[in-house]
Amino acid sequence: MDSHQNAQFKEALQYIPLPDGTVKCSLCNHRCHIKDTSRGRCGIRRNLSGRLIAESYARVSAEAVDPIEKKPLNHFLPGTTSYSLGSIGCNFSCAHCQNWHISQPGEGDIHLKTILPEEGVNRACAHRCSSISWTYNEPTMWYEYTREMAEIARANSLGTIYVTNGYMTEEALEELSPHLNAWRIDLKAFSEDFYRTVCKAHLQPVLDTTIRAHELGLHIETVTLIIPGLNDDIDEMKRMIRWVIDNLGPDTPMHFTRFHPDFKMTDRPATPIRTLEKIYELAHEMGLHYPYLGNVNGHRYEHTYCPTCGEIVIARSGYLISTELLQGTQCGHCNTDIAVIRKV
Repeated sequence: MDSHQNAQFKEALQYIPLPDGTVKCSLCNHRCHIKDTSRGRCGIRRNLSGRLIAESYARVSAEAVDPIEKKPLNHFLPGTTSYSLGSIGCNFSCAHCQNWHISQPGEGDIHLKTILPEEGVNRACAHRCSSISWTYNEPTMWYEYTREMAEIARANSLGTIYVTNGYMTEEALEELSPHLNAWRIDLKAFSEDFYRTVCKAHLQPVLDTTIRAHELGLHIETVTLIIPGLNDDIDEMKRMIRWVIDNLGPDTPMHFTRFHPDFKMTDRPATPIRTLEKIYELAHEMGLHYPYLGNVNGHRYEHTYCPTCGEIVIARSGYLISTELLQGTQCGHCNTDIAVIRKV
């Protein structure tokens, strides 16, 4: 049997077979109860005669060498490149998804190639990347593959990154965490109504798993796409920022990014720049040390500022950065420790 055939029949982790031939998946917080021959909400994990099969194992839809700032991660290995892989499937159904052609199987034509875990690590090393990111679609759906590759990657001194919606169960995260460095979480809003109507999911499991990621010692950065009329209410943003400060700490980088109409959400305008600036300024006033704006190339709020003296320590313009004013992990002006990871 060749590698492609092996990949097609990879038995999943995180499930329980039941006496009636169904299975209970415990990978994400939908906790799907899956009948024989059926798939879970993600469209990827399939019950075949009481065995849950991870159908996307080693099947790659997108492969790139990206600046790590594209994830975006501003405080984890800044100025380096990350070998980035994506597959297909998602456990959310976001109406504004920018990668809908790979996140929603059946919505578009998708070409997949096979890259086994060891080969992926070899490619990352050949490109002299400092890390591997599982991104583009939700990496939780790729759990078995990413776990195996992460273990090999860490043995080769590469950083490992999940760009995720955070809907993984706590028990699945605990199994993965020894091999994972960074949890780049899309905190899509701070209202249950948004998660239920826009994402077809729930907010609280995202918060609970992200707290667990923090307790497990993962580097965390949050990203919130600010959508006019849906999650741009200033009181909602205040509650979100307060939750991050209280539960993850004031050194947690928060990215507030500009929305552009896409997929099934083309009836709303792009986010006004001033709206983003107000949220950034609110976060700063509330005591968050490292707020950022995204999708606003060249804006002064892309930079990293020292929380003590206020001087720029990492200058950015899009994906171009300068760390000349960062001395190791300290501000080059006042020697304040900056919450940044430069080596794994």
